[in-house]
Amino acid sequence: MDTTLDTSLDTVVIGAGQAGLALAYHLRRDCRRFVVLEAADRVGDSWRRRWDSLTLFTPRRYDALPGMRFPENPEGYPGKDEVADYLDSYAAQFNLPVRLGRRVKSVRRDDAGGFIVDTSQETFTARQVVVATGGFTGPVIPGFAGRLGADVVQLHSTAYRNPGSVPEGEVVVVGAGNTGVQIAAELAAAGRDVSLSVSTLGKATPQRLMGKSLFWWFERLGVMHAGPDSRIGRRMKNDNSIVGTDLGALFRDVQRVAKAVDADSEGLLLADGTRRRPDAVVWATGYRPSYPWLHVPVLDETGAPIHYNGVTDVPGLAFLGLPWQRNRGSALVGWVGRDAALLAEHLGTHLRTSGRSASAGVSVPQLVGAA
Repeated sequence: MDTTLDTSLDTVVIGAGQAGLALAYHLRRDCRRFVVLEAADRVGDSWRRRWDSLTLFTPRRYDALPGMRFPENPEGYPGKDEVADYLDSYAAQFNLPVRLGRRVKSVRRDDAGGFIVDTSQETFTARQVVVATGGFTGPVIPGFAGRLGADVVQLHSTAYRNPGSVPEGEVVVVGAGNTGVQIAAELAAAGRDVSLSVSTLGKATPQRLMGKSLFWWFERLGVMHAGPDSRIGRRMKNDNSIVGTDLGALFRDVQRVAKAVDADSEGLLLADGTRRRPDAVVWATGYRPSYPWLHVPVLDETGAPIHYNGVTDVPGLAFLGLPWQRNRGSALVGWVGRDAALLAEHLGTHLRTSGRSASAGVSVPQLVGAA
């Protein structure tokens, strides 16, 4: 049953993924009047929609949000559905005010210096808005893909689920990152004719070193806390390591070909002048920032947020969960809580210094799972 909610709030958080929920945990503890808006019908659906065999690189001991451990073997690596179910359980455990099925249509300023948030169901007003939708919202496909023949099936990696989602015949996976490598390996293991189109590949890095997970070492060496402008941070931002895949074994089953640079009705044109005529192409070509509903001047010419540690120049508007927002761990499940705690403190300061909080004397409504 739905629960009535006053739509005049202190804070609206957009996105009920790991970032939005971690922030909600801290906001809840301070009893600020807020809501978390989620477009999906269930918490964790952004994880459930990813490919079936996706497994995190981080062990479960590093996949917890504030206040609740990740269940099962702490040294094991959870699948994407485990992460989704954990997020769903987290929202329920702390009775966080998540409103499901609320796709944000626009965010704009109001005349009083706050914000108007229009959704598919209600319009909210708030003194603060936090965009917690992550940094991987707009799939990128090269423009030349449109010149491929209509008989070539094309899908971005976001639409890939398993080998059955790709038609029979020759498949070219385009992309040099972990996603492209893992999809190519899975297709090859299923007996498919697969090529991987890349320019260069990062070095192969094992998931465990000397009996410890890679992220155990990162924690001990300070990598996870390195800021984007630190010496370690600058090196890590340019690190394209392929984690947990034996590249030698991969290329015994997958043909490596040059980078795709163009296309026509006859197929893909590669950087070395050769051509591939695939039956299907999987574009593992990454993402770009995408906030078409954000009508506040805080984005640069590429559409990326302009911010410092998530805080923008527009008072009351912030981001959370962006890659390298504060450090290496900012976009990862097990580390985003630290950024969330700092942002919650900043939001509280903003409310105290900008006037009376809408939450004065009012408890947070009980809304978990409301539809």
